[in-house]
Amino acid sequence: MAETTITLTEVIDCYTELDNLGIQIWINGGWGVDALLGKQTRHHADLDIVIQNKDIQKARKLLESRGYSNVERDDTSAWNFVLGDNSGHEIDFHVIVFDDKGNGIYGPIEKGAMYPVGSLLGIGKINGHPIRCISPEHLIRFHTGYELGEKDLKDVSALCERFGIDYPDEYTRYYNSNPQRVEFKKEL
Repeated sequence: MAETTITLTEVIDCYTELDNLGIQIWINGGWGVDALLGKQTRHHADLDIVIQNKDIQKARKLLESRGYSNVERDDTSAWNFVLGDNSGHEIDFHVIVFDDKGNGIYGPIEKGAMYPVGSLLGIGKINGHPIRCISPEHLIRFHTGYELGEKDLKDVSALCERFGIDYPDEYTRYYNSNPQRVEFKKEL
């Protein structure tokens, strides 16, 4: 069975419909990478968005009217949840509340997770449409601290090359300890 994907048209439609309701979102994850690169580089199983807590009810109402409902996962919380439709399309919500310094606090304050000032200033394009997204430096930083997969390696390599950003240490160590991956890096 083929993997369900979110198409660039669906991303633009979702982004535009939320924007028309006055709901500001930032594209994160794989679509955020592609927006910054200005082209779709691979298929995406879901759409990751950053959204303010104050806009959740309006966003839910719109998406529920389009057939979306809660998708239960082990990591579901008030600040990170997924809505999906009957076709298998999923939107992964990362909910923030801005503090007085402009940081987007992600979850309980004591957790210390945030989208720091400057991280939400990325502007990319999907099929020629300007899209708010995570800034390249922060999107690269958000791709660290966990076991790296092939998608992470491709995404971070493409962003580092496109924006002239140094590879994070764990990627440098990975490439240095896996010489066959150096060739992959050069292919991008």
